Amino acid sequence: MEVFLDVGTNLLVTFDNAEYILKFHADAAPRGFHYAQHEGWSHLAIISRDESWFRDPAIYRYFDSLIDDGFFEDFDNVVFHGAHGGGYAAAAYCVAAPGCTVVALRPQATLDPRIASWDTRYLEQRRYDFSDRFGYAPDMIDAANHAYIVFDLLQRFDAMPADMFTRNNMTPLRATGLGNRLDVSFDAMEVHDDLLKAAMAGDLTEDMFNAMMRKRRDYGPYLRTLYARMVQTGHPVMAANVCAHVLRDSDDKFFAKS
Repeated sequence: MEVFLDVGTNLLVTFDNAEYILKFHADAAPRGFHYAQHEGWSHLAIISRDESWFRDPAIYRYFDSLIDDGFFEDFDNVVFHGAHGGGYAAAAYCVAAPGCTVVALRPQATLDPRIASWDTRYLEQRRYDFSDRFGYAPDMIDAANHAYIVFDLLQRFDAMPADMFTRNNMTPLRATGLGNRLDVSFDAMEVHDDLLKAAMAGDLTEDMFNAMMRKRRDYGPYLRTLYARMVQTGHPVMAANVCAHVLRDSDDKFFAKS
């Protein structure tokens, strides 16, 4: 299913899953819809019913029709964005809009078992054909102006696909310690809209992203992960410093007991 909001000459293209929309978006609106409304952007939301990684001939035909109609040529700036399976799709289908910018959170390069047999997380989704058109995401970003691949370095099965994106027009952005729901973490940290605004303006840099990530210092789930890592790696003083940092501004029971 696709939903198109025709407003301005900046276009945000997002890929989302209907189940995730209902689970994580209180208003049941596709990701990016409110950014687009607030900023005066146009918004094309591609929504899947299940975890299909958007591998369907109907989607190929839909993007073919957009290419044939010169749809993307009507916009000054185009950003493709998604997380997880949607991150894969943002990278894979960006080839339809040469010169666009890609912001992919925790994307897979492919689920083709011939290439990614080490990735044992999505066995059911391997039934989809990743050798067909728009298949191998790292190849598809060639036509993009720039692609930003965002991942948590501590999540091994996310870091390995990120290493498969090796084009010169790609920048890896490390959101270390934020886990495997980067979109949810970015929303909670209130940096998601800043990330997309910077990408749309063509201003996004690694230094700017790292500055956004400083908000982790006040984000409870990250601080718990950091504390646990310090304990597990034998750094009790640093673990105590994390607790002291949190308890200066709150009476968080987890850190008070630690």
